[in-house]
Amino acid sequence: MTSLGWLIVVVIALLALAAWFFFQKRMQSARLQKRFGVEYDRTVGELGGQSKAEAELKAREERVEQLTIAPLASAEAARFSQAWNDLQGRFIDNPKGVVVQADQLIRELMLKRGYPMGDFERRAADISVDHADVVENYRAAQAIAARDERGQADTEELRQAVVHYRVLFDEMLEVRAAGQEVLSAKPVSLPA
Repeated sequence: MTSLGWLIVVVIALLALAAWFFFQKRMQSARLQKRFGVEYDRTVGELGGQSKAEAELKAREERVEQLTIAPLASAEAARFSQAWNDLQGRFIDNPKGVVVQADQLIRELMLKRGYPMGDFERRAADISVDHADVVENYRAAQAIAARDERGQADTEELRQAVVHYRVLFDEMLEVRAAGQEVLSAKPVSLPA
């Protein structure tokens, strides 16, 4: 084969390699967008670019893969459900206290399931890997709780914080039945 022939083969091989690399990158982006949904867009905006955001989302996946996240036993799930129902019943008399208690109950539930209890952003990032559709509820509840700490949240906002926490609570409350299958907990309505 002549040197021109070899050059053509090398160029074709490089083009094929570049096309394969581009295709893999696109498939990875599509997979991350599908898995993380709105959280993907939020992370891109927060980090200022797709490459940085995708590196962060992949790092989250790898970190959460190392965790032992387990569904609750039925008795534990019942205890958490009862605690949530009790908490909701106290809202009218103590809305500020209930928001704090809801946050504490969510943290206890996460810890029981196997999530580490680092700072809020780390908890939210870890949750986003398997529960991307509800992590924004967690962020919204935390934002209201922070405004409440500064004395800037009214009762309706506190009620909304509890509703946001409830969405996350329902998602996180997975139950291991006797047959070891995972069942979703039944939602309980929040007083208006």
